[in-house]
Amino acid sequence: MRLIVEILLMGLAVLIGAYIVPGVQVDGYGSAIIAAVLIALVNATLGFILRLLTFPVNFLTLGLVSFIITVLMILLVDKMMTGFNTSGFWSAAFLAIVVALIKAIFNAVMETDKD
Repeated sequence: MRLIVEILLMGLAVLIGAYIVPGVQVDGYGSAIIAAVLIALVNATLGFILRLLTFPVNFLTLGLVSFIITVLMILLVDKMMTGFNTSGFWSAAFLAIVVALIKAIFNAVMETDKD
């Protein structure tokens, strides 16, 4: 049940991020959910491998390379889907920041609901 809620909230975060960030378009909530699932899958597979390979550089840059890998994964999902479009690297970077902030807010709200 928690996985379904996480997927729906991630889709909502992508949809809200698309409305906030200029240069990012999502056709609807269904496309946002599909984009969120694809971003999570690509980040968990290819992103994980890239993070392992770039660990020394990532360590030296204090995680900046990890952020760039996340942005590249968003751009990869942009190329894979037709209902999710970004206009370039900076739009994808701002989307990654906005989605991370929205997910942090969702997680904080969900943690207070448990208590």
